[in-house]
Amino acid sequence: MTPPNINQRARKILQAVVSEYLQTGDAVGSRTVTRKRGIGLSPATVRNVMADLEDLGLLAQPHTSAGRVPTATGLRFFIDSLLKVRSLSLQEKQEIRARCGVQALDLGEVVQRASKTLSDVTQYTGIVMAPQLGLQRFKHIEFVGMREGRFLCILVTTEGQIENRLIEVGVDIDETRLTRIHNYLNELLTGLTLKEMRQRVLEALGEAKNSYDEMVSSALLLSKAALEKTAQPAKVVVSGQANLLESAKGSGEEWERLRDLLQALEDKELLVRMLDESMDAGGIQVFLSGESADQALSDVSVVATSYGPSDRPIGAIAVIGPRRMNYGKVMSVVDFTADLVSRIMGDF
Repeated sequence: MTPPNINQRARKILQAVVSEYLQTGDAVGSRTVTRKRGIGLSPATVRNVMADLEDLGLLAQPHTSAGRVPTATGLRFFIDSLLKVRSLSLQEKQEIRARCGVQALDLGEVVQRASKTLSDVTQYTGIVMAPQLGLQRFKHIEFVGMREGRFLCILVTTEGQIENRLIEVGVDIDETRLTRIHNYLNELLTGLTLKEMRQRVLEALGEAKNSYDEMVSSALLLSKAALEKTAQPAKVVVSGQANLLESAKGSGEEWERLRDLLQALEDKELLVRMLDESMDAGGIQVFLSGESADQALSDVSVVATSYGPSDRPIGAIAVIGPRRMNYGKVMSVVDFTADLVSRIMGDF
């Protein structure tokens, strides 16, 4: 939302202050704005406008004699309304393609490479949440008989992910019937999501005719047992945590917050919640320091987006960096990498 009385001149000065701050990390004075940012106004006029922006809560003055720095509100307004996100150069795109690799052997390798690529290219911390099983569509289901009514269910998604689930149904089924069961279930369930598969099986179980077909009843019994098992928690791969150390200035309070952040990166729960939020929102999301209620994120910003089919995202990627990161470049890198990961996974 546009703050009141933010005219074109104030926008230009706010953009100059934030841009200079993001580049240097220092409080920005009026003379710096007029000298380095090409503002055709006197330092006195710039000071007056900066004071107005401070009154609006967009800038803050750390010390009486210092210049101004953007507040969380000012930084949010800059990103949403003033930031010009540049396109990546051909060389930058080629570097990301080379690092991610189009010949990855499996989904796990794609996720690992993408996370490291985000870290290496931005020099911040790269995060990739692996494709969530429940959001993918299934390509194949198969059961392998073990012993005493136990079976290994093998689920294969259209994105190439494989999940094995051990189930127990208390009845033995020979190989010939298992083959018929596989054919029936693959025809019934292929192309559905996990939720849709569960619903379809329950519907089929409720149809009276199925109770007269022993093979169909066995097939639905096996699939119901397999689909009721809880999927593994979302896997999150983090690369470049050491880059966060370089942005810390060394104060006791800041090191404490950095420790909390590193712990959050290790536990993954906070990352999963944040990436889930970015998937629900769609497009590129920027989570700014000062806006989050979570103490672990109080000194960092996060740029995140989803990947996968545009109408059905299956995972998300992000970059975590300092408050004064190069947002324009990071947003471009995250967006391009997400598109590349989507295309690579679509080839499996």
